[in-house]
Amino acid sequence: MERGGAVYIITNYTQTTLYTGVTSELLFRIKEHREKIYPNSFSAKYKLTRLVYFCFYQTIDEAIAEEKRIKGGSRAKKIKLIQDMNPDWRVLWEEVKEW
Repeated sequence: MERGGAVYIITNYTQTTLYTGVTSELLFRIKEHREKIYPNSFSAKYKLTRLVYFCFYQTIDEAIAEEKRIKGGSRAKKIKLIQDMNPDWRVLWEEVKEW
């Protein structure tokens, strides 16, 4: 049985930089970003710790395909995606912890 996956977007406090990622363990991965486990990573460098978008998929392959689609789009499309799900740009960490 194939494991599912999630696509997520994180940003910094001022919402100036966006990072789109994919993972099979969303809670664990966001915790890594928040704690800067990889200090030389893009997300650590730009202080990207605020989860503002996520979507779960039945398979990791579906999640990877969606991540590629999102990454290939413009910043405006990413912002629209976030605002459709999370119009106030709330930090969604608490929602993920409850999954």
